[in-house]
Parts: sequence; C-alpha cells; structure tokens
Amino acid sequence: MADLVYGVIGSLDGYIADEHGDFDWSAPDAEVFDYVNELAAGTGTEIYGRRLYETMKVWEAFDGDTAEEAAWARAWRAREKVVVSSTLDAVETRRTTLLRTLDVPTLRRLKDEATDPLTIGGPTLAATAIRAGLVDEYYFITCPILVGGGLRALPDGVRLELSLVEERRFGNGVVATRYRTR
Repeated sequence: MADLVYGVIGSLDGYIADEHGDFDWSAPDAEVFDYVNELAAGTGTEIYGRRLYETMKVWEAFDGDTAEEAAWARAWRAREKVVVSSTLDAVETRRTTLLRTLDVPTLRRLKDEATDPLTIGGPTLAATAIRAGLVDEYYFITCPILVGGGLRALPDGVRLELSLVEERRFGNGVVATRYRTR
C-alpha cells in the first residue's frame, strides 16, 4: 500500500487562500520552489478536486519562467492525475482520470493499487482522507503572513498524533514542516 501525502502552502493562521480566494501571497520563491520539487519527486499520482485541478492544469502547456518552474512542469506532466468533480464534463490534460466522487473505499483502492506515493490536494477533498485516517504524511509550507480568514488547510473536528520528521527554514521567512501519522 502506497503512502498518501497531504501538503499545503499556507498562512501562519492556517489558510491556503484568503477570504477573497486570493493566494498570491503564497507564491514560492526559487528556494521554496526547489523544495516543493524535492517533496514531489517520488509522487506517482496526484489527486485533485476541481478547483485545484483548474489552477494546476496550466502546467500542461506552460513551461514556467524559471528553472524551478520548468522542472515542476516536466514532472507534473509525467505524473498521473485523478480529478474528483461532479461538475466537470471532461479533463483537459494528459495522464488524467476523472472521478465523480471520492469515497473512502475508492481512496483505499487507489492506495492499494499504487506503488509510489500519492498526494491529495485541496483541503475540501483532503478532509475525506484526513477524517478516515488515510493520510500517512503531512507537509506544511508556512508563509510569514496572517490572512485572517478564508479557506482553511485542515478540517475541524479531527485529532491526530503526528511525529515531526523534517523542519526547514528558508531565507524569505517561510518554514516547512513534515509530519508522519503515528
């Protein structure tokens, strides 16, 4: 069974987008982008909700403006993607499968069938996996900003014991932490 990883770039107060849906404050610089590429290097499949997929699909045709972005684009195109949406008619990117829903049995099946780690993106979709105890690893890339509200990175009502496995600080004030579920 492959590991399921949930990671976010967010604010110090726990949001991935502010109350207006903006997340431009979280754009990684070159050093942080390199780290994101390191984290994603072993990923076999990415599982997205519709909103995150619509944000990420730009990498299908965009090679980036920097070497770090170009590396991300190449790796993104090579990975399998699963998009969970009841509103999309079709997906527009290669190596992408569309699912209408993602329930716990389907998520378990995806983990069982995978040989490389899977990532699950978007807090609304990830909440299903978190509540079911299916997330094996969490990473948080925390930006030095308070946004005061918006889309929370983690669901309410969940208590999990985690073990810190990595902490890294960046020159721009960003701190990255990785945890394993105990």
